[in-house]
Amino acid sequence: MSTLFAADEAKALLDAAIRGEMPDDRGRFGPFGGRYVPETLVPAFERLEQGMKEHLHEPGFQQEFQRELREWVGRPTALSFAPQLSKHWGAEVWIKREDLAHTGAHKINNAIGQALLAKRLGAKRVIAETGAGQHGVASAAACARVGLSCSVYMGAVDMQRQAPNVDRIRRLGAEVVAVESGDKTLRAAIDEALRAWVTDPEGIYYLLGSAVGAHPYPYLVRELQSVIGVEARQQMIDQAGGLPDAAFACVGGGSNAIGLFYPLLGDDIELIGVEAGGIGSGLGENAATLATGTPGVLQGSYTIILQDDDGQVQETQSISAGLDYSGVGPEHALLQATGRVKYISAKDDEALEALEELCAAEGILTALETSHAFAAASDYARRNPGSRILVGNSGRGDKDMPTLTQYPARVRT
Repeated sequence: MSTLFAADEAKALLDAAIRGEMPDDRGRFGPFGGRYVPETLVPAFERLEQGMKEHLHEPGFQQEFQRELREWVGRPTALSFAPQLSKHWGAEVWIKREDLAHTGAHKINNAIGQALLAKRLGAKRVIAETGAGQHGVASAAACARVGLSCSVYMGAVDMQRQAPNVDRIRRLGAEVVAVESGDKTLRAAIDEALRAWVTDPEGIYYLLGSAVGAHPYPYLVRELQSVIGVEARQQMIDQAGGLPDAAFACVGGGSNAIGLFYPLLGDDIELIGVEAGGIGSGLGENAATLATGTPGVLQGSYTIILQDDDGQVQETQSISAGLDYSGVGPEHALLQATGRVKYISAKDDEALEALEELCAAEGILTALETSHAFAAASDYARRNPGSRILVGNSGRGDKDMPTLTQYPARVRT
């Protein structure tokens, strides 16, 4: 258990989370979460919260959402046994294949859900932010599907290293807005999108891509992404004959991980989130927020963030654009603080090695983000021989080819 809470308090908070009682009425996951936004945005957040309460779990909305997941997104995504990895690692390895969802990543689950909600709330246009580009692609596709215009804010640094996705976003009919301010990555893109929202909070719907930010976004994104864990849990029972000993997912903002972990919280499974260890342990050398961060407010939420002794949010470093973020979703902060989920990190070189191993062993080119989870899962397997392991494969790696070409693949014989 974490030292943040006494054991009985940690258990009470975790039990509440398992029962679905988090966040509370104030948008809090224990001490984390909440809503810290400019006064000009308060009405927009209140309208979103009210609209979400009215529509999200209403039968008609859920029928439409489930139909889109089934007929357009391509759910359920496959659960694949990994025979070669299992042999190499000395474990039983299963992979939840979000890379097989439409547009190539888990982001589409949230994007189509929020696009449907935006339509019901009468939005005139949608704005979104993106780091690795997958949420931008998913948002563009989802808005095209429901007939809404879309503008995607993306840091200039990310636009260079994720050029294929920039082109995909534009071909799907959305505008890409280059962000030259701040660190020119995901955090700066979110800041710019929020500024744009202030200009027309009634006509614009902000389609946030991760389980971060002010209430109700962490809850909304979790609810839309939980389909991952719900499917994976049943698939493990049906195909593997039982639940895994451990489940792994990469963690940047945390939507993929919370989508996998949340339906598994009440099960006797080790849950391990893997952050970006970058090139070192120093501030500014990684994006390992939960490993090295401290509590603070970032982009509307009280959570764990990377900041210096003066409270200044620090820039991050990661080979993966989708993990290159200075904060983390507040529910992850709670799950670490209660001890239910363990959060570790993998460095850039470890992620690259894991990506190569997966490609050669299973014929799957995963995203650099998920490569971090495979690196950690490999280490766990070798320390726990014979264990049954589930890895959440958040997306495919086509988007990372501009980065991967800088690291020539080793010839394997």
